[in-house]
Amino acid sequence: MNIQEEYEGASGGNYFVSNYPGYEFWSDDALGGEPDVLSCASNSEAPLGLYVHVPFCRKRCHFCYYKVYTNQTSKTVQGYVDALVSEAKLFATRAVFEGRTPSFLYVGGGTPSYLSARQFQKMMTGLGEAFSLDELQEFTYECEPGTASYEKFKALKEGGVSRVSLGLEHFDDRVLLQNGRAHDQKAIYKAYEHVRKAGVPQVNIDLIAGMVGDTEEGWSDAVTRTLDMAPDSVTIYQLEFPYNTNFSRTLRELGSLDGGVPDWETKRRWVDEAFARLEANDYELGSGYTAVKKGSGATFLYRDNLWTGADLLGLGVSSFSQVGGTHFQNEKHLEGYLETIGRGAFAVRRGYVMNKEEQLIREMVLQLKRGRLDGAYFQSKFAVSIFEEYASAFASLENAGHGARTGELFALNRASFLQVDRLLPVFFLPEHRKP
Repeated sequence: MNIQEEYEGASGGNYFVSNYPGYEFWSDDALGGEPDVLSCASNSEAPLGLYVHVPFCRKRCHFCYYKVYTNQTSKTVQGYVDALVSEAKLFATRAVFEGRTPSFLYVGGGTPSYLSARQFQKMMTGLGEAFSLDELQEFTYECEPGTASYEKFKALKEGGVSRVSLGLEHFDDRVLLQNGRAHDQKAIYKAYEHVRKAGVPQVNIDLIAGMVGDTEEGWSDAVTRTLDMAPDSVTIYQLEFPYNTNFSRTLRELGSLDGGVPDWETKRRWVDEAFARLEANDYELGSGYTAVKKGSGATFLYRDNLWTGADLLGLGVSSFSQVGGTHFQNEKHLEGYLETIGRGAFAVRRGYVMNKEEQLIREMVLQLKRGRLDGAYFQSKFAVSIFEEYASAFASLENAGHGARTGELFALNRASFLQVDRLLPVFFLPEHRKP
């Protein structure tokens, strides 16, 4: 297999692998026609986490491929919060969750900070009635700078949020505007001042390399400003062009984008250079996308638990779940989600039931995103020697100079670590590879 071709051939300009098998293999009938999706899921002793999707935004970014809605009334938002609570209570009655307490909670979007402090508090009260949140080890909340006041950050802190992820993406007002972001540089600095003043324990900031219209000087300046802020962690993604984004539609219609699009080689180099500068300033790589400030105590338990097989219950429109080896996704349209939950039914619309080998592969590809695989872990959990079962895959990685095995540990070199997603298809089953 040509790993480079697998990567460059990804549909719509995608490179990021977030799950396995890919969502294109999930189907409406995969759950056997059961009215209760959880009848397909086995009881699990794995850690349990909750993901809550808040689909509202002030604007839709031109590169956004998530399910989001703009220009919504306060009444609509409050109705959605009520539906989230109802859905949580519906799931909590099922045996697969009996006696289980979530250890991590992630609220993403969309723009979770679009919720008012009062709506946030009502949501948390309702979630706490469905599932005990007393033992949460981490509570992450995504925020867009222009929607986050000091009072809101204070409410988040009082509501148990321990980790805020600020979606800055860039600092240049011209680049932010050209890519459809709702905030500007002034809002970034205000939000960062407010979140620190509110005392939220961990602050992560997101950047995107290769935004439309970006330049060498602009990207370098964004990294400099990030270093000056000294957040607990920094996550850097590369701009993608999935099929359903505004940018992709423009490219299909016009064939180009104003301001120019940095190519993959440039984006990879910018990511490499940014992380090198962070590493030179007391940060260390925690994954192929995140650098953590040494001594900060920063964690990302949501990621680490998911990549080691934790159960995740997703709440909200279009949200994804993985429970006891069963993947499932909710209704993807707001009206349909609200109607279904309103009549007391599950809003699940499609899914995928993994076999044991697929569960093992899922953990392998996700854990390799941290740069290494421990054979002893997989032997203990799955009773499989990954270095024997997937010998050809590991050999191809080693022969191409991407990494090496020492005993029961396989580790990527730094350059390959920062491009890890393009390497992962080597482990996919043949039916799950790109044609």
